[in-house]
Amino acid sequence: MLALFKPSGAPGLELVDRPEPRTGDDEVKIRVLRTGICGTDLHIESWDSWAAGTISPPIIPGHEFYGEVVEVGSQVRDVHVGARVSGEGHIVCGNCRNCRAGRRQMCIRTLSVGVNRDGAFAEYVVIPESNVWVHLEDIDPDLGAIFDPFGNAVHTALSFPLVGEDVLITGAGPIGLMAAAVARHVGARLVVVTDVSEPRLDLARRMGADLTVNVAQSRIADAQRTLGMREGFDVGFEMSGHPGALPEMITNLNHGGRVAMLGLPSAPIDVDWAKVVTHMLTIKGIYGREMYETWVAMSAMLQSSEWLRDALSSVITDRFPAARWQEGFDAARAGTGGKVVLDWSAV
Repeated sequence: MLALFKPSGAPGLELVDRPEPRTGDDEVKIRVLRTGICGTDLHIESWDSWAAGTISPPIIPGHEFYGEVVEVGSQVRDVHVGARVSGEGHIVCGNCRNCRAGRRQMCIRTLSVGVNRDGAFAEYVVIPESNVWVHLEDIDPDLGAIFDPFGNAVHTALSFPLVGEDVLITGAGPIGLMAAAVARHVGARLVVVTDVSEPRLDLARRMGADLTVNVAQSRIADAQRTLGMREGFDVGFEMSGHPGALPEMITNLNHGGRVAMLGLPSAPIDVDWAKVVTHMLTIKGIYGREMYETWVAMSAMLQSSEWLRDALSSVITDRFPAARWQEGFDAARAGTGGKVVLDWSAV
């Protein structure tokens, strides 16, 4: 099969022939039709310090995908050949305290598809049956390919009640954009999104944001005055990882405000912890998706809302055939658009 391959610990990837993966007894083989490019993939391609400390080449990266089941192992019970599927990219042990308590997203032995084992930047990928998500309807393949990051957005957005609340989202990258659409769909009163990219802020308005703030030019406090807010934001989603974003968010929260923090900090963050205490703020770290409540929630929301399906589809701003993968990576790295999807159906 053709695969996008990392042969050694150095910058770059190669589109080469690789052996087709074998299917274990409890595993499912999927013919990949679409893949999304994630920030993790950019780290692996550039071979930065995170990748060098995490990845053990040779490996096929990629964990956001949509495809068709072509083979199932002898112990597979519920997934059938021909099913159209995506996959949960975190493979858990099933035996640690969190797994046994049903908190699988907190497994202490998590392995990641495309990071710790071969992933989906290939014509075929193999994952355990327990990680396969069978779509309930004939979903658009491009949208199916971004269920993984959509799950990050849903996990973040549904961490706290949103109905009637004023929501601040710092970072209009693809996941921040999707979180804005979810907040609007769920029933937030006001949704404000910040970034420094005008094209991404324009996308945020298409996601239902009431107001966008270019933080290179103005302040979040100005947005509060524009909207007639009197007591600060109720809920914040920190999606950017910028070291100045969380302190600025805290400054603009109401007493009792709640923060769901998905963005990985790019540098140490100087937080006013006295304010966190005296304003009784809650800060919750978010990683991945809840297994599998997040998947149930996002499928249900897409089934029930044509507006949300259209909004999420518009987050995909760039599409390339897999043979032009380098152009796709360059577009994703530019940081001015939304999701980038690679088409493997014609490889």
